[in-house]
Amino acid sequence: MKKLIILTVLLGSLNTSAQKVENIIIVTTDGLRWQEVFGGVDSSLLHNAKYTQNPEGLYKKFGNENPKVSREMLLPFFWSKVASEGSIFGNRNFGANANIKNQYGFSYPGYNEILTGYPDDTVDSNDKKYNKNLTVLEYLNQKPAFKGKIAAFGTWDVFPYIINDQRSQIPVNAGQMPQKAPLNETQALLNDILKMVPSHASDRNDFVTYFMAREYLKKEQPKVLYIAFDETDEFAHEGNYGQYLHAAHNFDTFLKDLWDYVESNPKYKGKTALVLSTDHGRGDVNKDQWTSHGQKVPDCNQIWMAYMGPNLKNLGEIKTETQVYQNQIAATVAKILGENFKPKTETGLPIVQIFK
Repeated sequence: MKKLIILTVLLGSLNTSAQKVENIIIVTTDGLRWQEVFGGVDSSLLHNAKYTQNPEGLYKKFGNENPKVSREMLLPFFWSKVASEGSIFGNRNFGANANIKNQYGFSYPGYNEILTGYPDDTVDSNDKKYNKNLTVLEYLNQKPAFKGKIAAFGTWDVFPYIINDQRSQIPVNAGQMPQKAPLNETQALLNDILKMVPSHASDRNDFVTYFMAREYLKKEQPKVLYIAFDETDEFAHEGNYGQYLHAAHNFDTFLKDLWDYVESNPKYKGKTALVLSTDHGRGDVNKDQWTSHGQKVPDCNQIWMAYMGPNLKNLGEIKTETQVYQNQIAATVAKILGENFKPKTETGLPIVQIFK
């Protein structure tokens, strides 16, 4: 009997260690600073009347003298589930540095670097120009196992160009684009909301992006899904620190709801990895630059990233000196799925320390 129990435990351990990731979900939120991710509410911005109108209410919801408590209030799923089961890079207080490679420090160059592994100096604007570079999404879509099973949803209306939906043949829904027929009742309702509910920005609200992506996940069951939120950047540019914090908290709420669905579906449960990051940082040394980024804001090259999945180590919050770069994300995504992403142009290497 004892031998049978020991054999069962050993076989279970082998099966767990050999579990293959079949699906991956990549989620980014635009311009969310590592300072809030790792330190919670920035008191100097919270108590600055120029940026915050209701500091008492915001402090009650997200603030605490202990930065670890504050960050857990701001991003509860991130600091419970992801921190306990994944690996989180970017806390510069420990020398765990995460940086962009591109020289520009704004969105299109950042998303190009995330998705192609290539900090292309010719990608130097946010203009709606089709990306000439091969993204990891397009690379995977060329593989039989993933062909036609990849989709992307973004709040920002430039994503069809970044992913080059015309060449890649990957469905990309972004900005004011309604979902295409045939639609179920939920998708039809979301199209109505998109048309009737005004957004604070020129694109759309993050919650519309999220529910469109979630419904697509339920209906179409893709193997690779990319979701890109934007309101953290929009509110920061407006200098509205309170709404910036709420947008960050909403991002975390969406992650929890998404992962609850993943864990409830046998197709995804135990077979799905989660990759999280941002396209750029924001100013901090000069506090008035927290609203900005770009070449005139040197600390905007500081970002964060996180990885969680059944074939990955749970290193938690990295607290040792290390250096990872944005251009490593694409190759890491491919490696998680058992693929080797090597486009013609320069690419960053996978972040090997996260793999078992």
